[in-house]
Parts: sequence; C-alpha cells; structure tokens
Amino acid sequence: MSGRGRSLRVVVVGAGVGGISVARGLLRDGHDVAVFERRPEVRAAGGAVTIWSNGDTVLRQLGVDMAGAGQLLSTVRAVTSTGRPLATLDVSPLAERLGAPVRMVPRRVLLERLLDGFPSDRIRCDSHAIALAGTPDGVRVQFGDGRSVEGDLVIGADGLHSMVRDALGGRAAKPTGWCSWQGLISLAEIPDRNTALMVIGERGNLGLWPAGGAEVQWWFDLPWSHDFVRPSRPIETIRSHFTGWSGAVDAVLAALTDDDLAHSPYPHFRHPMPPAGRGPVTLLGDAAHTMPPTLAQGTNQALLDTMVLCKALSDRASDAGVSSALRRYERTRRRRVMAVSRVASLPVSHGEVVLRPAALIPDRLQARALTLFLSWTSHRRMSAEIDREMRAATTSRSSP
Repeated sequence: MSGRGRSLRVVVVGAGVGGISVARGLLRDGHDVAVFERRPEVRAAGGAVTIWSNGDTVLRQLGVDMAGAGQLLSTVRAVTSTGRPLATLDVSPLAERLGAPVRMVPRRVLLERLLDGFPSDRIRCDSHAIALAGTPDGVRVQFGDGRSVEGDLVIGADGLHSMVRDALGGRAAKPTGWCSWQGLISLAEIPDRNTALMVIGERGNLGLWPAGGAEVQWWFDLPWSHDFVRPSRPIETIRSHFTGWSGAVDAVLAALTDDDLAHSPYPHFRHPMPPAGRGPVTLLGDAAHTMPPTLAQGTNQALLDTMVLCKALSDRASDAGVSSALRRYERTRRRRVMAVSRVASLPVSHGEVVLRPAALIPDRLQARALTLFLSWTSHRRMSAEIDREMRAATTSRSSP
C-alpha cells in the first residue's frame, strides 16, 4: 500500500509495541523509517497483554505471525469476592464476528514477534529525545547527547511521560486513584487454560489470565494516592486483602514473594485527549491516550492507531499533504478512543456492590454488547478496505 506522494522520512520516538508496530507498517508502505529509543536496548516491560480481535487483525495486516504465541481465550468469567457470578462471557462469537481470536500473550513475546523480520539497523538505542524544532522541510529531533535527526514527520510513541506530547502542549496524565500489583507466574497446574478470571471485591479486584504454557498473568488492584507509602513486605499486604477470594487466588498468593512484587505497584493514569498536533508531528499509543487497564485495550488501541495512521499517510493526495493526513488520522481516532478511555475509567470496575445488577443481565446480552462496542471502535470498514488493498497488491505482484 504505497503512498500517492513520495516516500517519507519518518522519525519514530519510542521502540515499544506501538513504536515498532507503526514502524513496521510504514516500512511496508515504502517509507524510510528510523526508530529512536532512550533505553540501551529494546525490551518489553510488564507482564502479559490481551490481544483482542481488533488488535489481532492489525497484527495480521502488519505481517506479524502470532501462531502459537500466548494463550487463546474462549471465556472471560467475572465473579464477586464471595464467589457470586457476575458474568461468563463466551468470546467465541466475538472472535467469529470480528474475524480474529482473543489471545493473552506475554509482552516480551509480542515484542519478539513484532521484531521478527524487522531490520535492526532501523532502531537506534541510547537515544534520549529532549526537544523538537521545525525546519523548512519537516521536523528536527534533538537528543540529550547533542545529536539530532531530521524527518518529514515525527511520531511520538514514547509512552505515558511523552516528550513529544509535552512539546505539543498536551496535558499530563491524571491518576485515577487505583494501582495494579501485577506480573507473570509459572504454575504447575492451570485448571482451565482457556478461561480468564476476574474477581471484583468491595475495595479491590484481581485477575488471573492464562498467558501460554505454564504462565499466568496476575494482577491485584487496590486504591492508590500520591502519598502512597510502599509497604516493606508488600506480599503480606496483598495477602491480607485477597486471601480467601478463591482457591486459584490462594494458590497464586502462596507462590508469590516480595521479589515478584519488586516493580509494582503501577498506578493507573488517564490522559486528557491531546490537542491536535502541529505540522508534521503526531502521537500514538500511550503517548496519546494512556488509559486504565480495565478493558485490556491499551495495546489494541496502539495497534488501531497504527492502522489508521498508515492508511491516512498512504491516502495523502500529494507530497504537501503530510500535515493534513496527520490531522485526518487524529480526527478519525478521537471519538472512538475517547469512548474506550471513558469505559475503561468507569468506577464500576472497582465496586462489587455497583456491579451486582450485572448478574441480572443475560451473559449472551453482555457478550453482544462487548462485541458491538469493539466492532464500532475498531474502524471495521477501514480495516476491510485495507484487507482488499493488500489482497489486490498480492495478486498484482504474483501476476506474470
């Protein structure tokens, strides 16, 4: 899907999942892409991520082979801390409707798959971007060691505390009042490898989601504030809140140690939507819209950003249309990502009493509502158009 204008020099700031994804897409479309990462190496932080059908579709379009990665999920089950059922969602109809499975995969595995076949010379580590400046032909990125690089456009994929967002005048992310203690653990026995478990309590919740093989993603959500003082024995704090919520939870709590909690907690933040970019600069992923992990949509929204941004640049009418293509990308994403962020930020996700009425809604209707929501927020018409273009391009290349 090559653009109608000339090949662009693209500077991507940040080599996480979002940065590598958009770099893959733009290289596929014939652009000259360089990715700059402040850390000494490209590595994935955190535990596992949920790739919903909307994100899986984008990965397929990017040529990322996810076969055998992580764990395919068929059911999401939610109960209260006393074991009262809230919902048992069969996600198979969702996967069938949206044309792709639901998968839990360690973040490191996802990044490895994204990097498979990606030219390593396109990534430059130890490159701490500190400032942007306009040039007659595009944008210059200044680095902390005195180096600089120029491009026709800059994509800020540099996460929660984005330098590019700051340069555009975007407001800082606001804490939601909650945090997650989370990570991956290997268990000898996983009773149902295809089922994700969520348990909702009065003042906290938790999740146990199989992530492939013997690995399980666990998280424990508790209130958090700026005056939070980290306990000297965090595992004892977690056990005091969550022991007895279920047999599977107790097994995980018995296996965890303070070392497993060393990098936690992770406060939940939500970005106010950023203003429109200026000139040939835009944002992607957490740099644009950090949101709480309630819906497990952060990675998927970064992948959808990638799809829409690549499409906007591919469809630009001329070499002079870069800035207008970026504004079109931002407008296209704005309403949908705002809806996802609002739903992910609803306080009902942390209230057992508030959620009890959900048990009165048939599981089938809850699953249908989730399917419709993900379908609407996933730019299905655009995705189908991209699939048609890719098939046509493949046919054209294979014709004698």
